[in-house]
Amino acid sequence: MPGREAPGREAPVLVPVAHGSRDPRSASTIAALVDVVRSRAPGLDVRPAFLDFDHPRLDDVLAALDRPAVVVPLLLGAAYHARVDIPVVVEQSRRPGQDVRVSDVLGPDPALLDVAAQRLARLGVAPGDPGLGIVLAGTGSSHAAANATVDDLVRRWPLAAAAFATAEPDVPAAIAGLRRRGARRIAVASWFLAPGRLLDRVHARAAGAPVAEALGAHPAVADVVLSRYRTAATRPAIEAGTALAEIT
Repeated sequence: MPGREAPGREAPVLVPVAHGSRDPRSASTIAALVDVVRSRAPGLDVRPAFLDFDHPRLDDVLAALDRPAVVVPLLLGAAYHARVDIPVVVEQSRRPGQDVRVSDVLGPDPALLDVAAQRLARLGVAPGDPGLGIVLAGTGSSHAAANATVDDLVRRWPLAAAAFATAEPDVPAAIAGLRRRGARRIAVASWFLAPGRLLDRVHARAAGAPVAEALGAHPAVADVVLSRYRTAATRPAIEAGTALAEIT
């Protein structure tokens, strides 16, 4: 079962950490996802946290722990929050000698792309439909490698293109590019974990094309969270001061 530890060992606490948002829909979605995680790993101690805007904050959650923990970033790309913010908070908040590990982010993972396709199916469309161009829209980052992750994923779908809410190409540019490639219809798939202002921006710039909902509290998303937890928890013990290198 996901999250189960070997006999005689106390399972590390799972600390799924989201960025947080001023939009209450985001925190509500994260709470629902955490509920699904708990349902798929009964008995595992799961304590959600946030970097900003919402509570509890990651530093407060870690400061209250006196046991090993695995922090799982609820992020779809390894941009600044994953590479810098979370490891710094872990280093500053964990107790001396406490084993707190930081897992890889959730994306890229083919299972999450499958969830995005399922969300598209609710719009009555699917990758590969004749004449259909699909925009896979994500947050975007100044870190080119994080954006390249979405580009790599979208190549799994025919007649598809990546776009970003805060980077280039934006949604209108991606739509224009798909039309030049022969798309007669457009649909937008969401590479967002939760609804919020950035996904609203995608809706506003989609030129009337249908936009799928965020990945949300899907069982497959919960399973990826638990997979990241399990992988980090079973790595060899790390020395204090190495958490800044934990996210790859």
